[in-house]
Amino acid sequence: QVQLVESGGGLVQPGGSLRLSCAASGFTFSSYAMRWYRQAPGKERELVAHITNRGDITNYADSVKGRFTISRDNAKNTVYLQMNRLKPEDTAVYYCNVVILLLGAYWGQGTQVTVSS
Repeated sequence: QVQLVESGGGLVQPGGSLRLSCAASGFTFSSYAMRWYRQAPGKERELVAHITNRGDITNYADSVKGRFTISRDNAKNTVYLQMNRLKPEDTAVYYCNVVILLLGAYWGQGTQVTVSS
């Protein structure tokens, strides 16, 4: 079955960095685009970054452009989110997502990122 397992969250001071990982299994990882979403308390889940299956095209929410970088390693079935110059407003639970043809959307359990001094 499809599984997405996020890791790498934690508490970091403003201006700091974190790298999130999402390990995927149960589908042909290299065939699918991957996404990172986040959800802050009391807010809707929002798309943060997207990467095509070959990793050649990436897109970002305006709020994270220039600070976050999405990447993937198809040999390791893993997608990453490098987050630099973190701000308190980046505090959220971060989720990995894949949409598989004819099966639908799958989500990981999420990893908490807290940016605070």
